[in-house]
Order: sequence, then C-alpha cells, then structure tokens
Amino acid sequence: MRLPKSLAERPMFVQQPLDWLPPVCATLVAGVDEAGRGPLAGPVVAAAVMLDDAQPIPGLADSKKLSAVRREQLFDQIRAQALCCCVAQASVEEIDRLNILQATLLAMRRAVEGLRLKPQLVLVDGNRLPVLPMRAEAIVQGDARVQAISAASILAKVTRDRLMDELHAQYPDYGFDRHKGYGTAQHLAALHRWGPCPAHRRSFAPVTQAAAAATPEPAAGWAAGAA
Repeated sequence: MRLPKSLAERPMFVQQPLDWLPPVCATLVAGVDEAGRGPLAGPVVAAAVMLDDAQPIPGLADSKKLSAVRREQLFDQIRAQALCCCVAQASVEEIDRLNILQATLLAMRRAVEGLRLKPQLVLVDGNRLPVLPMRAEAIVQGDARVQAISAASILAKVTRDRLMDELHAQYPDYGFDRHKGYGTAQHLAALHRWGPCPAHRRSFAPVTQAAAAATPEPAAGWAAGAA
C-alpha cells in the first residue's frame, strides 16, 4: 500500500478519514491485526497486509462486521491482490507461558517479519505495539478506519476460524466449530463436563477452574489429539 500525499487523495474505499498524517518518507505501509485474544482455546493469530493501490479492494471492513461468507470472499481477494501478506500465530503453549498480551504481540511480530517486502510504516490495530525494527503506530479501532488493517483482520479471522474447525475434528465434544473457542454457555458446560483438552489455554481462569475440578473421563478425540 502506497500512502497518498494527503487525506483528500485517499481511495474512495476508505471507510472514514484518519486523524493522523503519515510521514512523507513512508511509502510502504503494512496493516496488522489479530484474532483470538479472548477465547479459552486455540492459538492467537495475527496477519500483516500491504495493499496495492493499483488494485483496490471494495468492501474491506472490520472482520467482525462481515458475514462468514463475505469474509471468505475477501480472504481470497486479499491474498490475490495485496502486494504481500503474512499470517502467523502464537501457540496455546506460548499463550500460557508468556500471557495472552505478549503472545499476541509475538504473533504480530512474526507476521510482519514474514512479509516478502519490508514496510517502512506498520499500523497496528489497538493501543499496544509489538517490538519492530521499523516505525509503527497503534490505531484504536484501526480495523474500521484503515484498509490495510481491515484486510489483516479478515485474514487473521478466517485463518483462525479454519484452525478451530480443525480442532473440532480432533475434539468434537467441545463444539469448537460453533463458538471458535469463546466462553459460551455451551463451551463452559462441555469444559466442566469433560475437563480441558490439549487445545485449551490453562492460564485462563475458566479452564484453570475446570482443570481443578474432578478429573473426567477423556472426551472423544483425546486419544487422536494426543497421538
């Protein structure tokens, strides 16, 4: 993504004007976002995207405001038309060892480091930044304000949802295909019935509480998941 000289020259597909002005020297910009900080299970996923101004992508928005079908469509379009992109993750083990914030920042750093091109400016959704060798700015609600961050949010969300579908195939009793690891009533009920599986984040309070309860019989898929 090449930055315009002024906000007035931004492409028509930008959701709303930004309240910051990029430095003149910054011409290659990457947007970064994550998916999966809140769930009780599965990895946290981050994506970094550098868009191509010559190939604008209509309809980019915060992934949470798009339907699953529309996210899948935009996922393919972003992968095909972006200058470059990278999706990375931090594992459940890393989340439990580092804490969820540090694991998220680690996944973001991995995504930026995996880009084919080196950005001169990285725009990150939220209010915290990973440690990076180039200039970076945190933008609150950036996934609704900056197209490159919107694109990153879509890549991260779709990738993580697919990973949770794979975990559902391994551990079908928990319903990962429906709630994607979030602490829904259904998920909490299964967690208390079966106890945590290897995909659960043991450092999260509901999982810790379930693990401390009476040891249940292994749920379906545990043997396959441990193999």
